[in-house]
Amino acid sequence: VTDEENAYDAVKAANDASREHPSRILVVIKRHARSPRGRHETRLDAEVRLGTDAGSGETVLLRLHGELGDRADSVVLPLLLPDAPVVVWWPVDAPEVPSLDPLGSLAQRRITDMYAVEDPLTALEKRAASYAPGDTDLAWTRLTPWRSMLAAALDQAPVTITSAAVESEAENPSAELLARWFEVRLGVPVDRIVTDGPVVTAVRMGTAGGEIRIDRPEGPVARLAIPGQPSRVLALKVRTTAELIAEELR
Repeated sequence: VTDEENAYDAVKAANDASREHPSRILVVIKRHARSPRGRHETRLDAEVRLGTDAGSGETVLLRLHGELGDRADSVVLPLLLPDAPVVVWWPVDAPEVPSLDPLGSLAQRRITDMYAVEDPLTALEKRAASYAPGDTDLAWTRLTPWRSMLAAALDQAPVTITSAAVESEAENPSAELLARWFEVRLGVPVDRIVTDGPVVTAVRMGTAGGEIRIDRPEGPVARLAIPGQPSRVLALKVRTTAELIAEELR
């Protein structure tokens, strides 16, 4: 579900993800008229793409004009595949409560992206308060490689964590989620340190024997440092939107 400005990137990401997960892609593009007369004009423009322009399945673009934009669920419902799981993704302008949205209520999974909002930390608080099973956000999906690497580091160094710190660019929703995950799982205070980015640049965990640290200042590689062991270089790239969507569809 997107607007015209972001439709191209959203369709490309969905098509790329469908190569791993064959699916029918329905793209709902809500067109908002500028004039009063245009706002009362209700129209549906549909385009069907097949073959190389449609990933591994078929892509249907639905441009909803006027009041039809408020009834997108009625347009989409007849096009859903029977007995197939439904996933709704809002690249931008996600509803405040996705599970109560008419389109969101049709889906088993509802994907949003805090990176697309002006005040991601405030939006994160609201989303947590309205969470329903099936809701997820790409800010959390972006952390999967970090969480895997941190878990592997703790397996190699079975020590008690006494403190933690997360370094990232300002107002980064993934960093905020990672810090809160530490607080819940480890029960330790977590410092948030602002850097120039991009995104999450380092994670530090304090122990009695020294500091476990993962640094990724830039580029696709990170350096893991564990007390008493030589530092190692590990792959930790910033993944594309298509890769994030593909993970959520697994």
